[in-house]
Amino acid sequence: MLRYMRYLEDKDIALNRAMIPLGSCTMKLNATTEMLPVTWPEFAGLHPFAPADQTAGYQAMLAELEHMLLECTGYDAISLQPNAGSQGEYAGLLAIRRYHESRGDTQRNICLIPSSAHGTNPASAALAGMKVVIVECDALGNVDLDDLRDKAGRHREDLACIMVTYPSTHGVFEESIVELCEIVHEHGGQVYVDGANLNALVGIAAPGQFGADVSHLNLHKTFCIPHGGGGPGMGPIGVGAHLQPFLPTNPVQPLPGLPADNDVVSSAPYGSASILPISWAYIALMGGEGLTEATKVAILSANYIAHRLQNHFPVLYTGSSGNVAHECILDIRPIKEASGITEEDIAKRLIDYGFHAPTMSFPVAGTLMVEPTESESLEELDRFCDAMIAIREEITAVQRGQAGCRRQSPGQRAPYPGGRGRHRLGTPLLPRAGRLSGGVPAPLQVLVAGQSGGQRLWRPAPALLLPGG
Repeated sequence: MLRYMRYLEDKDIALNRAMIPLGSCTMKLNATTEMLPVTWPEFAGLHPFAPADQTAGYQAMLAELEHMLLECTGYDAISLQPNAGSQGEYAGLLAIRRYHESRGDTQRNICLIPSSAHGTNPASAALAGMKVVIVECDALGNVDLDDLRDKAGRHREDLACIMVTYPSTHGVFEESIVELCEIVHEHGGQVYVDGANLNALVGIAAPGQFGADVSHLNLHKTFCIPHGGGGPGMGPIGVGAHLQPFLPTNPVQPLPGLPADNDVVSSAPYGSASILPISWAYIALMGGEGLTEATKVAILSANYIAHRLQNHFPVLYTGSSGNVAHECILDIRPIKEASGITEEDIAKRLIDYGFHAPTMSFPVAGTLMVEPTESESLEELDRFCDAMIAIREEITAVQRGQAGCRRQSPGQRAPYPGGRGRHRLGTPLLPRAGRLSGGVPAPLQVLVAGQSGGQRLWRPAPALLLPGG
């Protein structure tokens, strides 16, 4: 039974054994040192509404974490209450709405959202009682400033804010981000910068300094709280001084310096406070230089992948320099048009090579979004690129109709590398031995006969026609 369980375990793709190109939601490797305090009863057993005189140590840690996050973002105040990035968006928009109301601008309810923004932005704006107006992007994936000026001018009297993701989900830095902020401010609006991709900014650019008024910070992404797979998240918001009076409080235990009737976005004053020691420890261990280095590695890794793969899979968006930000979007649509092989087929095939599938069809249908974290080594990046290039060669062989290719029957798929089991004739197999440089499986082999003199007979198969191809 133990051997069988280990056999099943080996089929799983784990972050500590392979690169997962799904994005920063899957997160970095989390050091044991960061995780241990979560198990301490002094943190884990503390009631969220314990009297303040019994939580002096916790309050000191929270104050230090707030200071750390302010240093990273350039804002003037932090709220640790939101439990997730989506809650952070909601809390930030409520602060903007209350700010306008305090000035008598109760009619300001238009939220401009670029088509490159994070997918949760329109939902958060609607939940906050705002009307969404979409701003178009140019051919390079940047916000179209002409369209922004037109729509900001059209809604000069009722513009509440813009929600922009920087760097965007198109995988590029908005090169005109400062001008974008100025345009919105000129028309009476506030600037919400979605912090989903903050791991490409820390130590290099601060939203609070280039013109943003509020951002949420995904501690479960940039600052190491494990989140992929449903773990608890934290989405604190950083704000400028003018928005600080409108941060969320709590009616049971009001937060110092905030009006008692402010909005509430979480049941506890500091959200999922028991996991905040993880981010405190991560920042304390990394220090300013380490955090900046992590940002540089995240950007460098994404560009390394983009440049290695660009001759095999078109990169949909790049900046004017030809580079990407924290991620690259591989355009599979030309491949689908030529061969019928889809982004889903490629993602499934990548699993056969021992990698988790990238993000499919987001933010553009028919694409794969590849976002390495700061934790992958160069060897892991090379293994991933080698696998993607091998898959492209398989697709090319299929398109040429080379002998040895065969369609898999429905429900039949090549096993995980090194897997065991009984296979039908013609089933493509990944051999247990014989791997190419970088760990990529050797060329596929196809079982063409059963036992013959006690031996199985094989012949090489240069490619595999995927389902739907």
